[in-house]
Amino acid sequence: MSRRPFEQQRFEDVPKEPRKPHDFEATTPREIEMNSRPFGKITIHAREYGEGPPLLLLHGLMTTSYSWRYVVKRLGEKFRVFAPDMPGCGKSTMNARASYDVASLAAWVSEFVDAAGIRGCAAIGNSLGGYVMMRAALDDPSAVSRLVDVHSPAFPEARYFVLHAALAVPGVQALLSRTIRKDPLRWAHKNVHYNDETLKSLEEAHAYGDPLATEEGAGSFIGYLQGALAPHGFARFVEDLSEKKFPVPLRLVYAKTDPLVRPENGRRLAKLVPAAELVWLDDTSHFAHVDTPDALVDAVLPFLRGEG
Repeated sequence: MSRRPFEQQRFEDVPKEPRKPHDFEATTPREIEMNSRPFGKITIHAREYGEGPPLLLLHGLMTTSYSWRYVVKRLGEKFRVFAPDMPGCGKSTMNARASYDVASLAAWVSEFVDAAGIRGCAAIGNSLGGYVMMRAALDDPSAVSRLVDVHSPAFPEARYFVLHAALAVPGVQALLSRTIRKDPLRWAHKNVHYNDETLKSLEEAHAYGDPLATEEGAGSFIGYLQGALAPHGFARFVEDLSEKKFPVPLRLVYAKTDPLVRPENGRRLAKLVPAAELVWLDDTSHFAHVDTPDALVDAVLPFLRGEG
């Protein structure tokens, strides 16, 4: 049965294995011990693949390094790929009391490229990861050499003010934590959106849902909602982009349709960073590396290699 774009299937009908094979299990797991200024002593779980100059891949909210499963092979033919789980995500250290604001996450990026020995690498950030990577480049221009931002949020929209206010109401965070932990696999299924929802599997639901099953995991996720999506963080980001020249080459890649992050973010970012090239992809989502991995790699590989 054909489905409309972004039409979710029932969770009960999600297959155990993904219908489209991927290469995530071919990546090498690494545990990187860090003494982080914003997050303290933490262990970062990362996946590594390929040979060549280093390339950092930073995932978005609700996902982990697993989200890059359909692009690691092609990117790994030209680069040595590093895909970490951000602090409080996936298999990295959870801390529900940490402040996951964008400035702290950007500072962690600077620390991570040093800990992994990849300072000055090229980078791709998806969704929240793209926002964090752009903030990191502004704060520490030598952290990366060039950056691809795949469909990130960037502006203090009304819904972020509503979310921030709701999370400040006493009892709301505890209620949300219980709701998430009651059925984390179903929560993950409901809150990740693809143009082609048949790409989902229970394998993916476990990759994203299992880390939310504990109080620390759910609390860390809520910390991201409260901190990384804070309106004042977006406002400062826009102000800095308006006043400063973006320090590294930037390519913006956006889907023409997306229920999570408005495509207008791409147009507005391109105006703030006139030197950036804005590339539009058809029939995809802001998880283009899942929906249309070949189209994404084709759109960014020459740029990452300094060829365009």
